[in-house]
Amino acid sequence: MNKPLRRIAIFCGLLVFALLLRDNWIQYVQADSLKNHKHNHRLDIARYSQPRGNIIVDGRAITGSKETNGIDYKYKRTYKNGEMWAPVTGYASQVYGTNQLENLEDSILTGDDDRLFFNRTIDMLTGKEKKGGDVITTLNAKAQEAAFKGLGDKKGAVAAIDPRTGKILALVSTPSYDPSTIAGATGKDAAAWKALDKKRNPDDPMLNRALRQTYPPGSTFKVVTAAAALENGLYKSVDEPTKSPLPWIMPGTVQDLPNEGNIPCENASLRKALQYSCNTVFGKIGDDLREDKMREEAEKFGFNDEVFTPVRADASVYPKDMARSSNAMSAIGQFDTRATPLQMAMVAAAVANDGKLMKPYMVDKLRAPNLNVIEQTSPEEMSQPLSSDNARKLQDIMETVVQKGTGTAARIPGVTVGGKTGTAQNGVDNSNKPYAWFISYAKGKDGSSPVAVAVVVEGSDTVRDDIAGGRLAAPIAKDVMKAVLDSQK
Repeated sequence: MNKPLRRIAIFCGLLVFALLLRDNWIQYVQADSLKNHKHNHRLDIARYSQPRGNIIVDGRAITGSKETNGIDYKYKRTYKNGEMWAPVTGYASQVYGTNQLENLEDSILTGDDDRLFFNRTIDMLTGKEKKGGDVITTLNAKAQEAAFKGLGDKKGAVAAIDPRTGKILALVSTPSYDPSTIAGATGKDAAAWKALDKKRNPDDPMLNRALRQTYPPGSTFKVVTAAAALENGLYKSVDEPTKSPLPWIMPGTVQDLPNEGNIPCENASLRKALQYSCNTVFGKIGDDLREDKMREEAEKFGFNDEVFTPVRADASVYPKDMARSSNAMSAIGQFDTRATPLQMAMVAAAVANDGKLMKPYMVDKLRAPNLNVIEQTSPEEMSQPLSSDNARKLQDIMETVVQKGTGTAARIPGVTVGGKTGTAQNGVDNSNKPYAWFISYAKGKDGSSPVAVAVVVEGSDTVRDDIAGGRLAAPIAKDVMKAVLDSQK
């Protein structure tokens, strides 16, 4: 072979080698990433080629699938009471993808999960259509309904937890949306999607306020401050006088920290201070303990960390590097202290569970199409924010709040209820209508608590005098607690 031909042969050989190398790189190294790429249309075609498995509440499916006349997609997702359940399910859309449980458990719901290999093999051998598995939630349908109806046309959120296990019993956010309206690939679905966009709809109905919105918790945070006082030995009894003058000037300022009205806060005990919601007492506790101890206690309750339920909840915040006056304000749930409704339900749950905080979760089990359980969630202790002795002391004074304090609207006849109201400032110089908060728990006949609740209601069009947590939020919490207690009879 002459020299020019030899060079051409070598060059062609190198091209073939490069082609084989590239082919193998694509088929073996990049295979998974290409298969799961968001622009791989075959994935969506396959996802909707058969009915999805369902999301289950109290033994009943709150989702479904129906056959369409589409060219690419054979089935589309449907939802029962979609607006009520959207903060739990999320959406599964032929065009816009998936989110929340529909996304996190997508491989189970489509039947593609490796743990369903045996089921897929049997279906293939027997000629049956591939089926998806089911996601069994921890939710309580009656509690969810009570929360959703209680919020009504108000803007806000509710989170309810079983303190003993961490099971999430209710998760509501309003205003909401119906995921069924965006599940298909029609022009009508596209119009519904555009209408939900925050730029077009400032109420942002797709925002999961129970998990993804942080609010100043206001006076509900005083429960954390009281826990810090007891845990750090600042006060040993909830009935001893505190060293709290009236007025109390915030350190480094000439400004006194005001209370709401003419209430008996001078040297008030922790019981009386929580009953009347004394800013001076709890602001001074925050200053006496200083920022580090306050933040340490808040973090034991879950602040400054994201929570995965498995749907992610934003981190609630107890700030760092504050001036002493700012720390005092943070100790009463103002300044830059912020919390999700789930976080404040966790605070109430830890107190109710004798100081032990269980990790919140909303998926009880994953189930194969043949009804075999392929994964079961076990309750897991998250932290111990306070001792059992101090937790019982805190229960005692939270129960006083409901018996004869600001939380009387949460009373349930024949049931022991503990709670704390909150009215959090909103806007510069409190220029916007404040947020109404209520956190609470109810005890069952055995003395343990099967439910802890947090409710937040945004200002809406309610006049300022009627926005207090005891008036707006406490009745909603009461209905949710009662629904859980009634379901256990």
